[in-house]
Amino acid sequence: MKPTITVCDDVTLIILQNVPANMTFVTQVFEKIASMEIDVDMISLTPPQSSLTSLSFTVSDDDLVKILSYTSTLKDDHIKPIVSSGNCKISVSDAAMENCPGVAAKIFAQAAQAGADVRLITTSESQVSLLVTKSDFDAAFSAIQSAF
Repeated sequence: MKPTITVCDDVTLIILQNVPANMTFVTQVFEKIASMEIDVDMISLTPPQSSLTSLSFTVSDDDLVKILSYTSTLKDDHIKPIVSSGNCKISVSDAAMENCPGVAAKIFAQAAQAGADVRLITTSESQVSLLVTKSDFDAAFSAIQSAF
């Protein structure tokens, strides 16, 4: 397997804690973001804790001011927005990854060996993406590259 490894820098991570655990709320969040013409990349929804959950997603650092104007309006609903800009995304993709056990473990082991601060992970059948801090990017990228 010779996967393609791509990177994207200047990524902002948004974590919305204590959001209602229903798809209506999730839909409203992403409809509002779309109306602001902000492109969302990685998305993760944690399993509900009672009636609440956490929703995480990434946007370009270029959209930081716009996304802050929106997330600041959510604080009134007991939602706790956490914003972290200046991150980098490393994506490993290959159609051969589907039904190939251990690829994610290999990627995670390399990130761990590099001591990377991994902020978010998203996957599909043929792609694993890690969001890492800019300060850990070089080490994580080199380690992951060396594994393949």
